[in-house]
Amino acid sequence: MQFLKSAPVQRAAFWLFWAIVIFSVVMALLPKPPEMPSDRLGDKMNHILAFAAMAGTAALAFPQVPRWRVIERLSFLGALIEVAQSIPALQRDCDFRDWVADTVAVIVVTGIAALVLRRNQ
Repeated sequence: MQFLKSAPVQRAAFWLFWAIVIFSVVMALLPKPPEMPSDRLGDKMNHILAFAAMAGTAALAFPQVPRWRVIERLSFLGALIEVAQSIPALQRDCDFRDWVADTVAVIVVTGIAALVLRRNQ
C-alpha cells in the first residue's frame, strides 16, 4: 500500500480535504442546511463523520505534518464552528459536546491513519 504515499494520492487528498472542510463549514453555518441522509443518525454523527473525513484526508494530504498538529488544527476548527454557531442571526445551537465529538473523531482517525501509514513503510 505504498501508493497511499504517492504524489497523485497526496494531491487528490489535498483537494478532497479542502472540499470537505469547505462543505462542512458551510453546512455548519447555514441557518437551515439541506437535509442529509446522515441526519437520521443524529447531529453528533454528522460531526463525527465530517471530522473523521477531514482527519483521514489530512493524514494522506499532509504526511509531513505531525499528528498532534492535525489534531490541534482540526479541533480548533471544530471550536470555531461552535463559536460561530452561537451567533443569533445564524439560528444555530452552540454545543460543547459537538466540539468534543469533533475532537474525539479526529484523535481516533489520526491514530488509525498513523498505524496504517507506519505499517506500510
